[in-house]
Amino acid sequence: MRAVDLIVKKRNGLSVSADEIQFLIDGYVNGEIPDYQMAAFCMSVYFKGMDGSESGALTRAMINSGATMDLAGLTGPLVDKHSTGGVGDKVSLILAPIAAACGLQVPMMSGRALGHTGGTLDKLESISGYGTGMDTAQFKSIIAGCGYAMTGQSENIVPADRLLYALRDVTGTVESVPLITASIMSKKFAEGAEALVFDVKSGSGAFMKTLEDSRRLAESLIDTGRSLERPVVAVITRMSEPLGYMVGNFLEVVESAYCLMGDRAPEHFRYPQDLMTVTLRLTAWMLVAGGIAEDVKTAESRCREAIANGSAYERFRCNVAAQGGNPDQLESELATRRAKIAAQITADHDGFGTEIDAFQVGMAGVYLGAGRNKTDDDVLDDVGVELHAKVGEEVSAGDALCTIYAESQSAADEAINRVREAYRVEASAPQQQGLILDELTSL
Repeated sequence: MRAVDLIVKKRNGLSVSADEIQFLIDGYVNGEIPDYQMAAFCMSVYFKGMDGSESGALTRAMINSGATMDLAGLTGPLVDKHSTGGVGDKVSLILAPIAAACGLQVPMMSGRALGHTGGTLDKLESISGYGTGMDTAQFKSIIAGCGYAMTGQSENIVPADRLLYALRDVTGTVESVPLITASIMSKKFAEGAEALVFDVKSGSGAFMKTLEDSRRLAESLIDTGRSLERPVVAVITRMSEPLGYMVGNFLEVVESAYCLMGDRAPEHFRYPQDLMTVTLRLTAWMLVAGGIAEDVKTAESRCREAIANGSAYERFRCNVAAQGGNPDQLESELATRRAKIAAQITADHDGFGTEIDAFQVGMAGVYLGAGRNKTDDDVLDDVGVELHAKVGEEVSAGDALCTIYAESQSAADEAINRVREAYRVEASAPQQQGLILDELTSL
């Protein structure tokens, strides 16, 4: 078997077998197949695509390229959720404790901020003392005790993905749907998940800007799930404005904690209907995929009850303590811990919010220091943007549209310019748009 023959085969639009894909991945990881040949194969996949069986075989080969997490001994269904990335997307922080309170065990391997989108690990690590680095034994112990644990990808998990991602980044093949699919699914199943729910974002704040592109990715995830014989759900959700009212690492922890408190949240807290609509639907699908609920409607009711009876918030406190934080200290900081500079943007005239460009708000967060331009950039915990008016809400001239929290005046000024561009206030209220655009399943 020769790599060049497989490159030509895929270039000509033919299917490659599981054995051929395994040969390519093994050879690339072992250094026997050079970058230039793997780059040519990736470009062939970019133009000719892969069917579900091919992307399933690629996912298996990538999983087998390194170690996998052995989560044997955990008793609950192991279900995880993955988001393709958005602005204000703090869903994982709320979803995991709700799912745990409902009886799932959630082994969550998350990422960091890059570009205009935030990262779950950065948000969690803004909690004083909270650590996300751990070995498998610690990971299992926290899941067993709290129902979920949050960690990052370790060096020995799916090494093929790290190599391929770096190659795709410099060869113009990052957007290849089959390669995206295999990258995501290999990491998630290598971490020990038995079923997966995907939040495929669509809109200005997402990597997939159009519904057509988002649906292509969702369908690829479902087809690959069927090939792997694993329960997979893909929910396409709108990401045209930031999710919730808070954007920024600790700010998003604040909003998440208050959402989990339910009726026990302070009076000043504004309930983020959009955030909780998406969160509850995704968590409900996790319960269905894990086999502990028959349908989404029943599952959503159970999720709401977990918030109402306090069990979801207790799981959150348990996890904070288990991963090195102090939940009592965290509670004391929720209302007051902010960056030293606070600057408001106000409405110039009466009207309704008709647009808040999520990409612009996300980039404002990057300029403030909440996000990264490069993977090794540091982030600031307490900076960000707090929205006071969302799309569809009525405002009067002089009303605060948002507050910018910054550590320097220059960063605040740049963020103000970005967010001013993001907001549009017009005389007529916009037509309400749904948040859940489509739902696909391999169940």
